[in-house]
Amino acid sequence: MGRHSLPDERGTAAPDPRPRARVRTVAIATALVLMVAGGAAAAVRGGLLSFGDTCGDDAVRLHVVAAPDVSPALREAADDAREKEITSDGHCIDVRVTARDSYEVAAELRAGKGDPEYDVWVPDSDLWVERVGLGAKRAKISPAGNIASSPVAIGMVPTAAASLGWPKKTYDWPQLAEAATKGDKLRLGAADPARSATGLLALAKLGASAKKQGGEEGNTRAAAMAKALSARTADSDGRLLDTLARDGSGAEQGNPRRNQALILSEQAAYAHNASAGEENSLDLFYPKDGSPRLDYPYTLVEDDRMSTDTSRAALRFMTMFSDEDGKQILTEHGFRTDPDEPSDELVAAAGGRAPQPYADEATEPPSDKQLQETLGMWTITVQSARLSTVVDASESMRQLVPGRNQSRMEVTKASLLQALAGFTDEDEIGLWEFATSLDGTRDYRELQPTRRLGGRKGGVTHRDKLSEAFGALQPVPGGATGLYDTTLAAYKKARSTYASGKFNALVILTDGANQDPDSISRSSLLSQLKGLTDPKEPVPIIAIAVGPEADKDEAEQIAGATGGSGHQVDDPAQIHAVILKAIMEAGSNQG
Repeated sequence: MGRHSLPDERGTAAPDPRPRARVRTVAIATALVLMVAGGAAAAVRGGLLSFGDTCGDDAVRLHVVAAPDVSPALREAADDAREKEITSDGHCIDVRVTARDSYEVAAELRAGKGDPEYDVWVPDSDLWVERVGLGAKRAKISPAGNIASSPVAIGMVPTAAASLGWPKKTYDWPQLAEAATKGDKLRLGAADPARSATGLLALAKLGASAKKQGGEEGNTRAAAMAKALSARTADSDGRLLDTLARDGSGAEQGNPRRNQALILSEQAAYAHNASAGEENSLDLFYPKDGSPRLDYPYTLVEDDRMSTDTSRAALRFMTMFSDEDGKQILTEHGFRTDPDEPSDELVAAAGGRAPQPYADEATEPPSDKQLQETLGMWTITVQSARLSTVVDASESMRQLVPGRNQSRMEVTKASLLQALAGFTDEDEIGLWEFATSLDGTRDYRELQPTRRLGGRKGGVTHRDKLSEAFGALQPVPGGATGLYDTTLAAYKKARSTYASGKFNALVILTDGANQDPDSISRSSLLSQLKGLTDPKEPVPIIAIAVGPEADKDEAEQIAGATGGSGHQVDDPAQIHAVILKAIMEAGSNQG
C-alpha cells in the first residue's frame, strides 16, 4: 500500500520525513484528489479551504486515533487549532485525539468488523498500514502522507553505555545485540515485535545484518539472539520503559528483572530523558549499519463514507504539520520533521552524541516479505514449543567423532542437553530412541512422553527426567537403523497429540540410512507422511543426518513430505545450532 502527500502543492502538503529509499507511487494520492464532491485535496490546491477565517457557527468534529507516543503532540496541535480558530471551509475544526496502540487498531481494521468510530488513524509506522492491507475483509484506509519520523536505536543507562565506550565507540546491530544478550552483565530489553513496530523493525534489521555478515550461520545467530531477547520482552512499547533500572543504586542495577539497555525510538528516549534526571537518563547508540525509522503515516479511515466537511477537515488538520508551528510542536515532543537535517538539540536531549552516526540516512526499509519472515521467525522461536525428539541408538552411534575423543552418541547427548537448556518451562518435549527390534518387533520405544518441562510429578520436573533420559542414551549392541517404521510411528503420535497454539514438530536424528529389511519402503513412508499432514495443524519434521554415512537427500525427502527441513552435520556438536536454524525456517514458512 503506497504512501503519498497531496500532489503538486508542496507548500500545503504534509511533511514527508520518510527515508528517501522508500518513495512510492502516488496512485492513492490521485484517488484522494477525486474523492467526495469535488475532492478535499483539490480544494486544498484551489485554496477553497479557509486557513484562518473567523469560525462559522458549527464546528466540524474530527476523531483521530493515534499511537500513544505521538498523541500528545497531536492533542497540542488540536488545542492550537481551537485557540487560533483555524477553520476548514469556514468551519472551526474540533479535533479529539485518542491514544491507542497501533497493533490493536491494525487488527481491528484488518478484521473489518463494524464501522470504525474514528476518521483518522496515525500509527507509528507504515508497517501497520500494510498489515491492514493483508486482511480480506479490511476496512478502507487511505494514507495521505507522513507527519514525523524517529529512528530506532539502543538506549543504555550511563554506566552500561560507558562500559561499551559510548559515545566514541560505534557498533552494528549484531554487535550491540550480542554484547547485550551475552550473559547477565548487560541486560537488553525490547517490546514484543508482534505488537511493536520498534521491536519488529529492529529485529528485521538485526536479522538482515547478521545474515549479510554470516550467511546461513548468521540466520542461526539471529535466532539465538531473538531467543535470548525474548526472555526480556515487554508486552508493548508503553510498558518497555517500566523495565528499566529505576535508579543508579546497586540494588536496582543488580536486579535481574531490570534492564540496563532498551531497543527504542529516539523519541521514546527523548521523552524519558525529559523527566528522568541525569542519573537515570539514557545514552543512545545509533548502529553504524543503519537505523530503521518510525514514520507516522496520517491515514484516512473509510474516507468514502465521510461527509465533505469531515474529509476536508481531516486534510486541513494534516496540513498543520507542514507549517512552522506544527513542526515546532512535533520537535518539542521529540520527533524529527526533516530526515536529512535532524535537530542537534533534539538528538542531544534524546541521549545522542557525536560521533554516533545519528545523522546518517535511514536504512533501507525491510520488504513486506522480510517483515513477514521476521515475525514468523519470532513467533516460532519464542512461543511455546511441542517437540518430540527421536534419536538413533544403532550400533554405529558408537563410532568416534573425528578430532574428538568421544562417540557420536556422547556428542549428540551433550548437544541435546545444550538445546534443552534453551527451552522454557512452558515448552513440551519428549524422547524416543530407535534401532531395530528394540521393543519386541518394534524398532522404537518411548523413553519420556512429550510433556511440559516445568511440570512436576513426585517432586521431580519433567525437565529433570528428560535430562536424565538424554544422559542415559546408549548405542544398542548390534542394533541397525530402523528409520522408516520409526518415523511413521512417531509422526502419527505427534499428529494425534497436536497442541494448538504451540509450535509442533518432530525432530529425528540419525547417522545412517534405513537398515530394516522388514520395514515399509521409502515411497510408502513418503506417501503416508503426505497423507497425514494438515496445513491447519502443521507438524513439520526436522530431520538431522549425523555423520558422513548419513543420507542427507533422504533426510530432506522425509522432512519435505511434511513441510519440514532436512539437514546434515558432520559433527553432532552442531545439532544445537541446526535445531535453532530449522525452527527459524519453519517459522518463516508458517508466517
